[in-house]
Amino acid sequence: MRCAPVGNHRLKLAFLGTGAAFSLDRYNGAVVVDGRLLLDGGAPLLPHMSRVGVDAGAIEAVFLTHFHGDHTLGLPPFVLHRVFVDPRPITFLGPQGIEERLEALWEISWGPDWQKVMRPRFNVRYEVAKPVGKVAGYKYETVKLDHGTSGSNGYRIWVEGKILAYSGDTEPTAPLDALVEGADIAIVEATGPGDVFSHMSWEDATALKKRHPKTRFMFNHVYNGTVDGAVADFQVIEV
Repeated sequence: MRCAPVGNHRLKLAFLGTGAAFSLDRYNGAVVVDGRLLLDGGAPLLPHMSRVGVDAGAIEAVFLTHFHGDHTLGLPPFVLHRVFVDPRPITFLGPQGIEERLEALWEISWGPDWQKVMRPRFNVRYEVAKPVGKVAGYKYETVKLDHGTSGSNGYRIWVEGKILAYSGDTEPTAPLDALVEGADIAIVEATGPGDVFSHMSWEDATALKKRHPKTRFMFNHVYNGTVDGAVADFQVIEV
């Protein structure tokens, strides 16, 4: 049973990157929600946050959909900022193995000094996403989506009285409809036209939007060109 949103407030979304893994004219995906939540971390986070007026130290939780490079490789410099510049606590939420996978990424990025110098100063908590949970005061639901062999987590997050659905990477299968059903806003991938391996095509994205006419869709993970409803790098939207 879905929980209904409470209140009537505006929600601020800052798109730090909106491209697919090998997009030539868009940065890899990352979205900041109300200046407090980060959805994936593929873009160069620190300069892009600064450009759109987001305080990198104010991010309280990072929702990771999966561990592919175009969703995670902007994180190591951001983590260094949270070690040396702004040590406020932060939570990373994601699929099974999140602590092991991210700690390995930090160590690859920063070498032996990670464990000796940086890790003791990093005020972090890792959480495996639950079917229903709460992080940084925000309620969320996790929906397992189809994406290649490993799959991906989709999230429904209650923010400012609205339900925000976020797919990360997904194929156009039944769990995606469950993710966006009844959501006020849906940030969903739309990689490109035609047959797109392990992702969603523009045609399937358009059909999804038609099936859920009461939801406001914002399409990202665009390889090249654009599709109706696609967002752009550095776009900030209030809804």
